[in-house]
Amino acid sequence: MPRSAPDTPHYTYRDYLRWPDDERWELVDGVAYAMTPSPTPSHQGAARNLIGILFGLLRDHPCRVFAAPLDVLLPNADQADAEVDTIVQPDVMVICNPECIRPTHIRGAPDWVIEVLSPSTAKKDEGIKRDRYQRAGVREYWLLHPTDRTLLRYRLTDGAYGLPEVFGDGDRVDLPVPEGAQLDLAEVFEPEPPPD
Repeated sequence: MPRSAPDTPHYTYRDYLRWPDDERWELVDGVAYAMTPSPTPSHQGAARNLIGILFGLLRDHPCRVFAAPLDVLLPNADQADAEVDTIVQPDVMVICNPECIRPTHIRGAPDWVIEVLSPSTAKKDEGIKRDRYQRAGVREYWLLHPTDRTLLRYRLTDGAYGLPEVFGDGDRVDLPVPEGAQLDLAEVFEPEPPPD
């Protein structure tokens, strides 16, 4: 079974499609990463709240919001699907180019990706995936920290993200779409659970 390790073979979408349906994996530059353990309630709550807000804002807009699990293939140039070695499942994404939407997956860079961080995925999301999204041309990449109740926003400028803008619980954040819309982060984060 695939593992994230230096001696791991180089996998592609062809391999990925043969893996068990009851397991979730991502590939980044041919390296397989397990999507386990499952997300926490604060992770799921933040993702659910964000999807609901964006769905309402984009209801009459040509851009569409999608949620994991949905495969996103990030090809190098005109690479055939079977040969693509980066397949990710962003927690939330917005697609404005209808040509990216295929019957079974998304092909090409989403316009906007939001990853809700979990302890098991934070390092990958903040490093490996951020770099791969930058290379693919994702115009906006957000890292939502449900535990810290913060948001890091990266914007692609001249092909690079640069330093992120940092927002906290209660801040209002300008959205890339629809134009002029803002998001109140207090509406995204779940209430603090009672102590054990």
